[in-house]
Amino acid sequence: MLAACVGNLIEWYEFGVYGCLVTVLAENFFASGAAGTGGAAALVATYASFALAFFFRPAGALLFGRLGDRIGRRPALVTSVTVMTLATTAIGLLPTRAAIGAAAPVLLTVLRVLQGLSAGGEFGGAVSVMTETAPVGRRGRRGAWQSFTVALGLLSGAATAAALATVLSSDALYGWGWRVPFLLALPLGAVALRLRTGLVEPEAPPRAGSGPAAAVPPPRPAELVRAVVLGIGRVMGWSAAGYTFLVVLPAHLQAGLGASVRQALLATALANLGFAASILPAGALSDRIGRRPVMLGGALSVVLLAVPLLHLLESPSVSLWAKAGAVLLAGSLVGLMAGPGPAMLAEMFPRSVRCTGLGVAYALANAVFSGCAGLVITTLTARTGDTAVPAYYAAGTCALSSLALLTLRGDDHREPLR
Repeated sequence: MLAACVGNLIEWYEFGVYGCLVTVLAENFFASGAAGTGGAAALVATYASFALAFFFRPAGALLFGRLGDRIGRRPALVTSVTVMTLATTAIGLLPTRAAIGAAAPVLLTVLRVLQGLSAGGEFGGAVSVMTETAPVGRRGRRGAWQSFTVALGLLSGAATAAALATVLSSDALYGWGWRVPFLLALPLGAVALRLRTGLVEPEAPPRAGSGPAAAVPPPRPAELVRAVVLGIGRVMGWSAAGYTFLVVLPAHLQAGLGASVRQALLATALANLGFAASILPAGALSDRIGRRPVMLGGALSVVLLAVPLLHLLESPSVSLWAKAGAVLLAGSLVGLMAGPGPAMLAEMFPRSVRCTGLGVAYALANAVFSGCAGLVITTLTARTGDTAVPAYYAAGTCALSSLALLTLRGDDHREPLR
């Protein structure tokens, strides 16, 4: 479990740091004017680099997924965490635009692409290991640990960025402080590599017999594509709402609502805390009552509450405690989808294509609905002047996801994996 989870923690720690420090990175790598004059154009360019990395995740899921399905889960997980660690550390060493000019954003984008490839390979291999080693009736809580380490990674990234913004002056943060969180990935990656080299491969199911645990023929390409598309629909709300509330929130609060850096990062840390707190209970609950009611409850709650919660944050008459409760609630609603989500995806695919199938479905959903979230929200907010755009985006995607979640069977959580 540790070997599978630790790579996810590093991956999402880096994504959390990037999202929380996006305004700092925009100033250092994409702004062409003097300090403090980056503006919306630099922010949009930084989010474009963020989105580009997400669009390489499906390629990474396909590449590392086939490696995991054909050679083994361990080689895929060792390779992915090595690439992620080296690319993240390299970002912390990059010279800025002020030092090397236009080459700086190009180098940053190249490293983001490498991170996207490695991150795409993480989910399929890690979830396959977790669920294939879990007994029947406990896959939800086992798979929920993958999402929990995502929450820990995002929370760690947000907390690290918030701590730096608190103890450093603005000049120090923009000058060198932003490098520290990326350089911390190196010791974390060394620990992850040590754990994963000792990972024992999950045992394959029997190759003969007619029982539910017997191996089944690989699905035909058309069947696999249909399953991947359905998987995307089931997790798109989780992906979009997760990045809206947990990653995009700090920049939106600063740019759209006039919050300070410290206030925005604190709000993000609280949202991630609510997210982390609800994941494991949601996964365990899905083992008792099924994946559908838990995930559908989370998606429909976002549909109903996203706009009211954002209006509450905008209101100057609402107390700070109420606003803290609002961001905690927003994060916990995402956790209702993220807890059962990994096990739900694992149950959709047989072992022979499980790494590839669930990895590609998750990566495509994240590429389209998470990776573009910052770009879409920032652009639409700038053009329309409507500060409720993030809430509309989260609610709309969760509404569509609810339709796909209705197709879940009520007894999948009780059946052995194929």
